[in-house]
Amino acid sequence: MTSTLGPDDLGDRERGAVEELLFRLADDEFVAAERYTEWQIYAPSLESDLALANIAQDELGHARLWYDLLQEFGYAEPDLVWERDPAEWTHSTLVELPFEEGDWADVIVRSYLYDTAEHLRLEALVGTSYAPIADRVGKAIAEENYHREHAQSWLERLAGDPGSESHERVQAALDRLFPHALTLFEPGPREDDVVDLGFRTETLDDLRTEWFEIAIPYLESLDLDVPDPEETALPEPVGRDGTHTDAWFELYEEFTHTYEDLGRPEPIRLRGEGA
Repeated sequence: MTSTLGPDDLGDRERGAVEELLFRLADDEFVAAERYTEWQIYAPSLESDLALANIAQDELGHARLWYDLLQEFGYAEPDLVWERDPAEWTHSTLVELPFEEGDWADVIVRSYLYDTAEHLRLEALVGTSYAPIADRVGKAIAEENYHREHAQSWLERLAGDPGSESHERVQAALDRLFPHALTLFEPGPREDDVVDLGFRTETLDDLRTEWFEIAIPYLESLDLDVPDPEETALPEPVGRDGTHTDAWFELYEEFTHTYEDLGRPEPIRLRGEGA
């Protein structure tokens, strides 16, 4: 499919669908990055510390890609991040949860579940009918491939010895995080328009099925027991509909604190163009 539509070509229906799509993309990435930064200097090695710092920077860069497209609809950066009501954010609860203290397995399992889903979601944007998304998605896919490979490398190290303490930590993290990962595929009110208008080429149901087909066999190959998706209830706050855990509101207060204290009329950009 050739991407031909730009911001000036959209009516109210089209704009609403694009905005829903972009906010979900951007919010997931921004919040994931905020959580990853909490591990700086605490990762198990200098190499892993630098790798996670790079991943956090990439995710902030991806958030910038999508927030910049929203600015083409007239939003200012404070409206998108620093002054936006936290109940209006639509990220998955998977990315907002605090890490279990000192548990590197939590970081790695979360990263694998999220980055595998994110790769599929981005691939479904390659053939988007909205040209500005098509122009940017290739860069994000290349970096997400690295994130997933990093998570898999660590998973194989941590879960490689069944019965070990590290294997048990991975299993506990998987049990804890899997229900929240399912919220990545919860539809929004304009989901049908997103697909029918060609802004994403696959439905969320199809993406979830593909995610199961990739993630479940891989995790089981590491002797991990994957929760049965059919028997796993979604957490009460799912994030996508604006309902969130208390941890999200605490995180929001933390990352907006400096902006509010300084009273900046023009906040520092998340990441400059070309950075």
